[in-house]
Amino acid sequence: MGSDLSNYTSTRSADEIRIAITDPNKNLDPRKRTVVVVTADGATLTGIARNEDNFTLQLQTADGTFHFYKKSDLRNIEHHPQSLMPGDYGSRLSLKDLDDLVSYLMRVGQTSEQLKSTLHEEE
Repeated sequence: MGSDLSNYTSTRSADEIRIAITDPNKNLDPRKRTVVVVTADGATLTGIARNEDNFTLQLQTADGTFHFYKKSDLRNIEHHPQSLMPGDYGSRLSLKDLDDLVSYLMRVGQTSEQLKSTLHEEE
């Protein structure tokens, strides 16, 4: 459900990564906002809009399932200015765990950049 973080971390500092983990709503990309829909039969689903236009909505829910709707068939659509990512990792993770996570993500970003560079040189 979450984004591929390998490229995200290659262009950000450790402090920016830490803030993204502990305050996921800060500088939130509008395409990553939480969307809540109520279907014609009254079911409520929460997820992220993967594609949306004036007539249709493709919603991905937390279990990874994609739901495809005509907007005219929905009772309600709400776009919330918040991420689906929990906002309490700053209190749930110890400082060491948070440092370890940031360090790991930065290594993934560096490895991704090195791989791209190597592949580009081989062309």
